[in-house]
Amino acid sequence: MSRAMKDRLIWAVTFLVMLIICLPGLWVVLSAFRTNGEILTKPAVWIPQNLTLDNFRAIFGLGENVLAIPVGSYFLNSLVISVTSTVLAVMIGMSGGYAFARHRFPGKSGAFLWLMLSRTVPGIALSLPLFILWSWIGLIDTKLGVIVVYTAINVPFTVWLTEGFFRQVPRDLSEAAQIDGCTPWQAFWKVEFPLARSGIASAGIFAFLTSWNEYALASQLTRSTDSKTLPVGLMDFTAQFTIDWAGMCAMAVIIIIPALILTFLVQKHLIAGLTFGGVKG
Repeated sequence: MSRAMKDRLIWAVTFLVMLIICLPGLWVVLSAFRTNGEILTKPAVWIPQNLTLDNFRAIFGLGENVLAIPVGSYFLNSLVISVTSTVLAVMIGMSGGYAFARHRFPGKSGAFLWLMLSRTVPGIALSLPLFILWSWIGLIDTKLGVIVVYTAINVPFTVWLTEGFFRQVPRDLSEAAQIDGCTPWQAFWKVEFPLARSGIASAGIFAFLTSWNEYALASQLTRSTDSKTLPVGLMDFTAQFTIDWAGMCAMAVIIIIPALILTFLVQKHLIAGLTFGGVKG
């Protein structure tokens, strides 16, 4: 088989795999613009016959079919929780990653291994002990309780990612800056931080997306409109005997849009960060 044929075969297989991965998301987006009757039609209708924005109007309290679902409050809760936990996780993780990359101290390998192993525990496995602990200290149904949990979840990954980037920044650059009169703090912000910025941005993006999309823990730790996030708010579309699939899909599109916009805006940093961290030498 020629090289050209191999390339075409690879592209065809890649396209097929990506199509299969994207089909559920495409179905959700299309269903957001159709009625429940058309969604439940058998055989399934892929292309909506009559596109409508009624589902979006309903969840925002507009039009005739108004739903009593506080989407605005859920969006604000998700934004506050995701941004705050991301900032905290990046600050803590960046500090930890720099310490692991630049300094030697007793128990360094064991501490790093412990951090990585803590990330392997599924979040849902922590829901019961977290619920009991948060009940004791009064953090159930609060934004602070969810922020603390998401920060703890994202810190190990952020430490691991930023440690790899700081390790690849030559130590000589920081030492040269300090010889020229910079303090260690100034050398970090003016020399090392800019060089590792892509990796830090990548860590921040992953942390934000993890917090924005997380459902299992948030569903256990939140109860009211004051703390529920958008993924948890999806369950408001379920009743005892019925499910408003159209409204649920419309709200799912609202959840997807900010993540897509963020990824599009910072894709250069994301790609640069991933490729920079993957080269050793």
